[in-house]
Amino acid sequence: MIDLKATLAPDRGQPARAIHLVDAAGHDDWLRQQPPRHRAALLAHRFKPTPGAFAILPGEAAEAWSAVVAVKDAGALGPWCLARAAEALPEGVYRLDAREPGDAMLGWVLAHYRFDRYRSEEAPGPRTLLTSEPGRIEPVLREAAAMMRVRDLVNTGAGDLGPAELEAAVAEIGAAHGARLTVTKGADLERGYPMIHTVGAAAIQARAPRLIELDWGRDGDPRVAIVGKGVCFDTGGLDLKPSAAMRLMKKDMGGAAHALALAELVMAARLPVRLHLLIPAVENAVSGAAFRPGDVLRTRKGLSVENTNTDAEGRLILCDALTRAVEEKPELILDYATLTGAARVALGPDLPPLFANDEGLAADLLAAGERTGDPLWRMPLWDGYDDMLKSDIADMVNAPEGGFAGAITAALFLRRFVPPATPWAHLDVFAWRPATKPGRPKGGDAYGLRAAWAMLRARYGA
Repeated sequence: MIDLKATLAPDRGQPARAIHLVDAAGHDDWLRQQPPRHRAALLAHRFKPTPGAFAILPGEAAEAWSAVVAVKDAGALGPWCLARAAEALPEGVYRLDAREPGDAMLGWVLAHYRFDRYRSEEAPGPRTLLTSEPGRIEPVLREAAAMMRVRDLVNTGAGDLGPAELEAAVAEIGAAHGARLTVTKGADLERGYPMIHTVGAAAIQARAPRLIELDWGRDGDPRVAIVGKGVCFDTGGLDLKPSAAMRLMKKDMGGAAHALALAELVMAARLPVRLHLLIPAVENAVSGAAFRPGDVLRTRKGLSVENTNTDAEGRLILCDALTRAVEEKPELILDYATLTGAARVALGPDLPPLFANDEGLAADLLAAGERTGDPLWRMPLWDGYDDMLKSDIADMVNAPEGGFAGAITAALFLRRFVPPATPWAHLDVFAWRPATKPGRPKGGDAYGLRAAWAMLRARYGA
């Protein structure tokens, strides 16, 4: 595991290799000013000022080389513009020529990520980027560590990460920040959180379901609840998924990973809020104890749900967790969940749908996503589709027939467990990157995490 603190350092004039930044607008002028050896090297590299392109520039001595990196706009660096160079450059110390890295520090750090739990080969050593803004280093490292935590948790095989292991991860982070841990399982879970118990009942002997809670902060500070779906593996239950759809279901606890990472950011920065983290953790398995299509289930809130699909289990465990969050009267609730395939069909893997019952909260999250390069897309809580949740025999169904507007109807289901006066946002995240991008390898990844963190800092930062 790379030491993240070795990836960024204060610039005190120490020796470092230069990285020259060019964009399409300034490339020709920059090239005319370069010595012949640089122009020859760039010609050999077939270097073009396409964002992400880079090349090594030879120096007068063999060890005196530098690098050039093409970016979209050399005057406004985004978070990922140095990531490809950070992945490819040899270990050593670097500084940008004539400017500060700013937001690009995040991608530089994240380019060092390797999921090596199951690998034997060692990762390459760090590439250290210097900055004259040392006050930015610690916040960047915290964000990078939070994103890496999401990646590590989602990438871990389900055989090594069940409800108990997820509880242990929450306990470790909570203990590091002096938070109070509460875990409800067994008979107490069955009595108090019947939906969480029911969904996890098929795996209760080997992987008992539980509700994991952290409470942190001072009395009197604004109460913020963060909820994350923790389905550690999802077979689909008796409505069994085909093997291709089950292949990545180790990532179905991706919402819990996001929620835990966001909670860690809040606690590490000592944001003046009273934090309530809730993670319903289950495995949706198949056994004689599995819940069935057609069963009528009772929620903590008292509403009855006709189960029309055992593979629509995430909303069932979330509704009990949301009910518990509401009982503490928070002024804000955020939930993360790998909830619907319909969200991926609508917006693809990179763009999480944002559902919110409060215009101010939605606007703040969207603006924060734009500022941080962590985009969200607002989707409607369309009242006209609420009738799709009607049941002939119960208060509601969990999955309407027909499959229309699946992400919306799932969000509408959750909305029934949050009072209209409580600002609430629901992010239907994929938690998985299907193809590698600079600084973002294929595998588990965080979406909407930095946007939510920026929103919370803007609202509550001191």
